[in-house]
Amino acid sequence: MNFRTVIGPLPALERNRNFFLSLLNESTTLSHLAQAHAQIVVNGYKNDISTVTKLTHKLCDLQAINYARDLFLSVPKPDLFLFNVVIKGYSNNNSPRSSISLFTHLRKNTDLRPDNFTYFFAISASSGFPDEKVGTLLHSQAIVDGFGLVLFIGSALVDVYLKFSKVEFAKKVFDEMPERDTVLWNTMISGLVKICCFEDSVLVFKDMVADAEIRLDSTSLAAVLPAAGELQQLGVGTGIQSLATKLGLHSHAHILTGLISFYSKCGDTETASSLFDQIDRPDLVSYNAMISGYTCNNETDSSLRFFKQLLAFGQRANSSTIVGLIPVFFPFGHLDLTLCIHCFCVKSGVVSNPAISTALTTVYSRLNEIDLARQVFDESTEKSLASWNAMISGYAQNGLTDAAILLFQNMQTFKVQPNPVTVTSILSACAQLGALSLGKWVHNLVKREGFHSNIYVMTALIDMYAKCGSIGEARRIFELMQEKNVVTWNSMICGYGLHGHGKEALDLFTKMLQSGVSPSGVTFLSVLYACSHAGLVTEGDRIFHSMVHDHGFEPLAEHYACMVDIFGRAGKLEKALEFIERMPGEPGPATWGALLGACMIHKETRLAHLASKRLFELDPENVGYYVLLSNIFSIDKNYPKAASVRQVVRRRSLAKTPGCTLIEVGGLPHVFTSGDHSHPQTKAIYAKLEHLMGKMREAGFQAETVTALHDVEDEEKEIMVKVHSEKLAIAFGLISTEPGSEIRIIKNLRVCPDCHTATKFISKITGRDIVVRDANRFHHFKDGICSCGDYW
Repeated sequence: MNFRTVIGPLPALERNRNFFLSLLNESTTLSHLAQAHAQIVVNGYKNDISTVTKLTHKLCDLQAINYARDLFLSVPKPDLFLFNVVIKGYSNNNSPRSSISLFTHLRKNTDLRPDNFTYFFAISASSGFPDEKVGTLLHSQAIVDGFGLVLFIGSALVDVYLKFSKVEFAKKVFDEMPERDTVLWNTMISGLVKICCFEDSVLVFKDMVADAEIRLDSTSLAAVLPAAGELQQLGVGTGIQSLATKLGLHSHAHILTGLISFYSKCGDTETASSLFDQIDRPDLVSYNAMISGYTCNNETDSSLRFFKQLLAFGQRANSSTIVGLIPVFFPFGHLDLTLCIHCFCVKSGVVSNPAISTALTTVYSRLNEIDLARQVFDESTEKSLASWNAMISGYAQNGLTDAAILLFQNMQTFKVQPNPVTVTSILSACAQLGALSLGKWVHNLVKREGFHSNIYVMTALIDMYAKCGSIGEARRIFELMQEKNVVTWNSMICGYGLHGHGKEALDLFTKMLQSGVSPSGVTFLSVLYACSHAGLVTEGDRIFHSMVHDHGFEPLAEHYACMVDIFGRAGKLEKALEFIERMPGEPGPATWGALLGACMIHKETRLAHLASKRLFELDPENVGYYVLLSNIFSIDKNYPKAASVRQVVRRRSLAKTPGCTLIEVGGLPHVFTSGDHSHPQTKAIYAKLEHLMGKMREAGFQAETVTALHDVEDEEKEIMVKVHSEKLAIAFGLISTEPGSEIRIIKNLRVCPDCHTATKFISKITGRDIVVRDANRFHHFKDGICSCGDYW
């Protein structure tokens, strides 16, 4: 339809500014605006600033940003209002660089001065940049120009800083505002929720409620509900529901939808369903909440029923619908369902949607279908930060730490800015691999990006330093943290246990209880583990009793196994057996395995035979138990029995995990296996090892060959243990690092007695501190003494 026929003919005398402003107001398409523009030019209003500004504004609203730019450039002397319209237009049309470029032009090349609206639009545009630097610069300019404390500019700054996870900066802006309105409070709450700072968002909401001068609205309640759901804080959620009723907001569809999600997160799908029934006309968002709610509670049948119902009503599913249907929280047993959803997404053409591809990547990773996960990731044309995080986390959780680190480095080359989730995942990979140098680099990134206020990041740093051998640095970070949750305390206690610092672990556990933080089952497991590796039998027994009788915890198989380990390591094997016999349930492999390990330490063949018999029944495919039993027979010089156990292993085609040792030199990992000749510096390594062996023999070293596992001559056994992977790694460290510097190695299995003794001699002869992380704990060797006191 022609624009003229819509408006109708009008007398020429009425074609003044007001006429054209009215005409532009009624224009709804780009074609209408183009025809109106022609009439404006014909009637001599092309330089009328009010008319041109209105036209520019409408063009921006219809996403004709290039047309708007050309119109702006045609104005000989634009005023500040027109500048603001175009700066805002660029920002709203995904052109943040153009927006900031025009802002800079305004400041530097005109006589105009930005006002509070100019800063608001420019700061909003800065959220489209890769980091917060532009926003920070605009913040400083706003302060200089006297707009730093303007309320709606403060809201824009809070929004930008939180988008880039700069929580401290956002809090500083928020706290310095002389007055706060509902919008500023809501911006703070929703921004914290978006970056997963759920505890902080709930605390801010509680402060908002306590402020009698602030009026809560439906946005305030809807913003905080996801945080209450993620934290599963039923009291907070029901309190929000009561507030909604009191304020007359309970019937609002988005409040009801938020409550549906909240109760679903808390596992109460029945209440969620009843709330859904209260919505007069459930929309797609409400259906999505129910579908997601059922899925996250492993009620996939109900989830699929709602999905089919949605389609039957003629609704078109969106990306949120599909993401809610994907069994991210309960993937196990749902591989076929995930594959079906994947196929549906491919046929529907939505598989490349970042949210959908991220959810699929996450599920496949959790199902250990890592190749499928990587395929989805690689085929995703638009990778969001969440996509990178899902794949990095997937690799780390499946023990593919090298792949996780490599992908993180690739992410850096693509200039993708990491967030706290990325950092937590990569620190986990560093902890598993023992990659201290990369862990330190990530720590510097944490400082640079201002993530040091994030409790999850700081807890991951504690875990990384503890597992990389730097227990002192772990404790330093722990003490710097103002807020600590139960996972933070657990990480530090566990770290002390890994290093054999049982007394420190117990002292920290006492401080934890005094601080008011309630221990979890993991806390008690960490404390018992620490007692086990420090020989603290009485203390361990007391902690176990307290866990059951004072704190009301039902012990898991791991707790029972730890107690057996405590008694067994201390040589109290009969007491360990009595403890097993008194267990209320059937002892599992972990419990009998702890007893068998203790029999190895104390050369007890009778109980070893009993424990191994039960283990072969419970876990017949675990080759480790056969190896332990064979070792015990070898120590007892019962070589026929040892040989018969090895024959069973060969007959059943059970593969023993090959021992390997990693050492990091110059930021690069080097991995050695027993008798390894693959390293480029093999000749120098073996020459150094031969030299060391000579010095060690002069100092009184004698090879311990009891675990060589073969009924061969002693000289041949000595050669076999001499080239164990940890000795090769230490020799390489000695020839590749500065004299006097510390050597750190990581062994994937328990260090053998011969290598343990040899490392003590090497530390004495070379004057080097040597830190060894084996499968069970850390050993710190210094001046011929090991921190474990030969108790490991």
